[in-house]
Amino acid sequence: MVDNISEKSIRSILEGVKHPAIDRSLLELGIVKEFTVEENRVLVIMALPFPNIPIIDQLISSIKEPIEKLGVEVEIKQTMMNQDEIQKFLMMEQESWKGGM
Repeated sequence: MVDNISEKSIRSILEGVKHPAIDRSLLELGIVKEFTVEENRVLVIMALPFPNIPIIDQLISSIKEPIEKLGVEVEIKQTMMNQDEIQKFLMMEQESWKGGM
């Protein structure tokens, strides 16, 4: 069991988790909508711009693995982005697309 996992340390990890095809973090893109830290457990809410994203398993792993290395349990829940969030996502996607998918 790990003591004193802070929101700051989790935020720092999430800021480093990049989208595989967009040169932005999942946090910047709004895919990581929010997260909470409770003792040795982190809950991450993912907001997806579209249903049935083919890389969803890759995105989930890219969030879970670095947090689990801290020795904490990670739970990920999914929701859909609202229209404003989708528009922001699409603008960032267009600005920062690096392709390769």
